[in-house]
Amino acid sequence: MTRVWQWNRPVTVREVLEDLQQERSIAYTTVMTVMDNLHQKGWVRREAEGRAYRYTAVSTRAAYSAALMNAAWSTSDNPAAALVAFFGMMSAEQREALRDAVRIVQPAVPEEPPESADSPVAAPDSERDSGEPSTEPRR
Repeated sequence: MTRVWQWNRPVTVREVLEDLQQERSIAYTTVMTVMDNLHQKGWVRREAEGRAYRYTAVSTRAAYSAALMNAAWSTSDNPAAALVAFFGMMSAEQREALRDAVRIVQPAVPEEPPESADSPVAAPDSERDSGEPSTEPRR
């Protein structure tokens, strides 16, 4: 999947094989089996091109990572504690990335106006202290 995500385009088994062979010895049939398994699991889609297939990632690496984190978090019996433990494992750079991400997804909350004496919620001190209803009409 790493190669498919890196290239961000349809790839053949041969292309993946040649790239992997720069790092280690690996058989064509091994790469073909892995690509077929990824297709069977729904991680890639494929289109026939002659006698071969071109494989394309179904989702981005970021979406896959997010789904993994969500799955792990949702199985916790104490999600808040799991998040605290997770945040504790983060580097300073990761925490900064988290802050940036929260700023992006958190909707801007409009600032509430301060309560004024004209507000129906805030009654004048004299009215609250007397215990008697005000004769002033409500606004």
